[in-house]
Amino acid sequence: MKSSAIHVVVMGVAGAGKSTIAEALSQELGWDMAEADQFHPAENINKMESGTPLTDEDRWPWLRSIRDWMSAEAKAGKNTVLTCSALKHTYRELLSEAEGTVVFVHLDGSPELLRERMGGREGHFMPPTLLPSQLATLEPLTEAELAQGSVRLDISQKPEAIVSAVVERLNLSAA
Repeated sequence: MKSSAIHVVVMGVAGAGKSTIAEALSQELGWDMAEADQFHPAENINKMESGTPLTDEDRWPWLRSIRDWMSAEAKAGKNTVLTCSALKHTYRELLSEAEGTVVFVHLDGSPELLRERMGGREGHFMPPTLLPSQLATLEPLTEAELAQGSVRLDISQKPEAIVSAVVERLNLSAA
């Protein structure tokens, strides 16, 4: 039997506001939250810090560990909010294998706004120089993903408006 847990994956390229939105959603709903970055092995972090884009081979073990975390949370009866770039459809397919229902919230914005936001961040290992490679890799949500409940939202809105739109459009309620 499929778990009734819901996993909201806040996705998009670096600088889209994934952490801000996921934290606010987690607080609003009272759901557990995780940052996908915490699942990266040290080798991946070292590559990104040096300005080297990750390959698919780098990403598969990382994505499987995220999927497994969501499944463990679902088996414990918990809904989750997670940040994850989830740039490619195949990555989202792997994450969707988790126990429960996985929906994606794609935070989308102009390259100029994303660059501006990345330039203002401190203490993050993803340098702004990797933004073009992320934008080139990004595969927008498919019609099938949108039909299954995932949503795309414009990051030029205030975080409160984005969180309200997520809760309303996905018909979510507190734990």
